[in-house]
Amino acid sequence: MTVTQPSAEQAATDRIAFPPTPISPEPEQTATERIAFARTPISPAAAPAVAEVLTSGWLTTGPQVGAFEREFAAYVETEHAVAVASCTTALELSLRSLRLPAGAPVLSSTVTFCGAVNAILHAGLRPVLVDVDLDTLMPDADSVAAAVRRSGPPSAAVVLHFAGHPAPVAEIAEAANLPLSRVIEDAAHAVGTRVGERPVGGISAAACFSFYATKNLPIGEGGMVTTDDGELADFVRRCRLHGMSRDAWKRYLPGNSWRYSVEDLGLKANMTDLQAAIGRAQLPEVPGWQRRREQLVARYDELLADVPGVVRPVRPGNGRHAWHLYVIRVTPEFGISRDELIMRLAEQGTDCSVHFIPMHQQPYLQALPDMETRHFPVAEAAFQQYLSLPLYPDLTDAQVDRVCDQIATTSTH
Repeated sequence: MTVTQPSAEQAATDRIAFPPTPISPEPEQTATERIAFARTPISPAAAPAVAEVLTSGWLTTGPQVGAFEREFAAYVETEHAVAVASCTTALELSLRSLRLPAGAPVLSSTVTFCGAVNAILHAGLRPVLVDVDLDTLMPDADSVAAAVRRSGPPSAAVVLHFAGHPAPVAEIAEAANLPLSRVIEDAAHAVGTRVGERPVGGISAAACFSFYATKNLPIGEGGMVTTDDGELADFVRRCRLHGMSRDAWKRYLPGNSWRYSVEDLGLKANMTDLQAAIGRAQLPEVPGWQRRREQLVARYDELLADVPGVVRPVRPGNGRHAWHLYVIRVTPEFGISRDELIMRLAEQGTDCSVHFIPMHQQPYLQALPDMETRHFPVAEAAFQQYLSLPLYPDLTDAQVDRVCDQIATTSTH
């Protein structure tokens, strides 16, 4: 069963809230029905798991969260996993755990979601935006080195695994002259990503995952910090509940003391047992969902191979792509613009999206003092071209064929 997510026309980003859709078996789509940009797969085990929590008497952070943390840590092969309210709060708390001075510069891709840069600002730090490589749409060692030459040495970096493509974490850290202990990975797209043979999760100081409704491990909302650093995990665990010295839920267990102390400036950023129960039900499904994503990507690659002006996403040379997104580029050879193609596809019943509007184009950041907004020629050019096509486990081969046929017949060449 699935839940349909909003199209590009219905939401400016894939983080906008949408009205709940009843969870019920979906009928087979016909050729005339719309192809949604995103649909959330729901494990048959999810509803019973939620019902069990509802009858347990414990709804907030409790035993289900602890179990989900242990299971997710095992999945990404790390020592620690700390469940939080969102990937944005995961990034903020991970950055704050580095104990950097106020206003310290932190590198970030300009092609990223606004929440990632907001997290840097909320942590009291200063974002330094970096241009991207045209093929991967992520910073590489050269663009990082160029940013460092312009802006000076950074204190830390947030490295995004864009669309699920493994980012060159070690190379970026070396180009920035940073130890990996000063690197935080934005792994919102990276459930299932591997850098070399290693799962994203414990490569740097911390990795921050998203469980938003469109992600590879969808819960609805929620995030996770994974790390091999016990002190960092303790800091995040403490600060997700107001900075209190003991988990709030433990205070209400039989025989526990009501006393607590506030040791850090914290947030209300904990995950609930309801969310964790869904996550635990969904996690065993991820390997199968990932295989299906790879099959769909192979089909897209084959059918779009000979369409003039369509540049398919590159495969990683070292590692495994999670294929959270399938991002093509629409070049002038296609004959019409990316925006015109989106409109034509929408008219034919296919919803697409764009990930992301470069952050240096956002008015709020442009108004910040010392914010560099000029040196992003690759991101500027690429933004006119890149387009995310529908990709989710329940997408059918016939629907992929239909999307590709629409693209091919829309081309003027």
